[in-house]
Amino acid sequence: MTNTVREQILSIRDTGKTNMFDIPMVQRLAYDYGYYELVCWLEEHQKEYIHFILTGEA
Repeated sequence: MTNTVREQILSIRDTGKTNMFDIPMVQRLAYDYGYYELVCWLEEHQKEYIHFILTGEA
């Protein structure tokens, strides 16, 4: 996980607009905010993403 992706995840989380386990909605919000790195990264790294959400460890 790059620092950019990490910061984008945290930015989406801070909006409070979605449950962070709702990955399609996280991707939609990321797209709306122009976080294209996160949109693409989530396609191939869902397990790593869930691990980060649960533990805070990248």
